[in-house]
Amino acid sequence: MTSNKTPKGKHLKDLMEEIGDNHFSSGLETPLRVDAFDISDDEKMDKIEASFKEIMETIGLDLKDDSLQGTPRRVAKMFVKEIFGGLNPENKPSTTLFQNNYGYRQMLVERNIKVHSTCEHHFLPIYGKAHVAYIPNGKVIGLSKLNRIVEYFSKRPQVQERLTIQIASELKNMLGTEDVAVYIDAKHMCVQSRGIQHEGSSTVTSEYGGKFLNENVRNEFLQAIRE
Repeated sequence: MTSNKTPKGKHLKDLMEEIGDNHFSSGLETPLRVDAFDISDDEKMDKIEASFKEIMETIGLDLKDDSLQGTPRRVAKMFVKEIFGGLNPENKPSTTLFQNNYGYRQMLVERNIKVHSTCEHHFLPIYGKAHVAYIPNGKVIGLSKLNRIVEYFSKRPQVQERLTIQIASELKNMLGTEDVAVYIDAKHMCVQSRGIQHEGSSTVTSEYGGKFLNENVRNEFLQAIRE
């Protein structure tokens, strides 16, 4: 006979809720099923539309109202085409590197990159700014690609720690260098609008590699992103 309690006596359902409330992450990779892309975007939108319609009806909304009739389809389209578009590898930004012909060897910093993501525990918005930097190693990248990388990994259900590391790992792989820094300062609506409801707090995460592990180099980066 199986039990739905953990060894410490907690129900598994309660434990999963506690993990979500504390924003724990299970790993670096976004948890996707192996069949995540076996059906088309249109099929996904049809399924989400039907499911969200049921949710709205369950909480008591009248979908015959003009204002609500199109909401299930709008939500379905938003999920698949917009805010979770970063789940699909086909949407990953293409990489174009250029020879560092001018011999630039200092850090390059891109500040105040918009972060719009979604907390995977409560499906509420995460919003803030990312600052990224790298020290060229023979190659440089177009500035807009730094923004697009942040955007791509943000457009999926996320945990901020994972998002930070995913951006840093992608930059390291793309640029062929460990000399990368990522710093994110973001607000979580799951903290602001539910639970503890603290509107003034924000979450800061960072990831440093290579030369940025040196205190002086890291401090130069932190000084550069300071408002």
